Amino acid sequence: MMLRRTLTMAAALLLAGCHKEISSLARKEAASDVSEAEFAVTLKEWPRAEDLYAKSAALCPDNGEYWLRLGIVRMKLGDRSGARKAYKAALGAFEDASDKQPANTDLVVRRVYTLVVLGRGSDARSLLTKAAAKHPDDRQIKGFIEKGTLDKMLGDPSLKDVSP
Repeated sequence: MMLRRTLTMAAALLLAGCHKEISSLARKEAASDVSEAEFAVTLKEWPRAEDLYAKSAALCPDNGEYWLRLGIVRMKLGDRSGARKAYKAALGAFEDASDKQPANTDLVVRRVYTLVVLGRGSDARSLLTKAAAKHPDDRQIKGFIEKGTLDKMLGDPSLKDVSP
């Protein structure tokens, strides 16, 4: 089991470093695996879900959601180190996607959440402030700030369940 996890992560890191175009077939396979992983999560079959999310993240290392879900499942399994690595990969994927789509503020929110999970609340606050200055009319960012969502996230006691 540990060897399989190590090999999957090694493959993911190699793929992430290549910047090779991801085929539509690989994206479809990853989406199918994620669907199966979500089913495994509903059954609380954490090892199965972890393998499927890891496979999906290896196939599509540019998908921050896959990495984020992998981190959450690893926390359920008590693998704090593996979760931290997955969250860092998620953050990198969200940052890369933000660079390609600077007007997509959903990616800003995902980055803020990932930073909070990683225990980097001040970085999350800084990112949110910069996003508000860059997108002053964006309703999502405005609402996030006006409702105090970041402070609520930081104060949420359930955060410890997903934070490594």
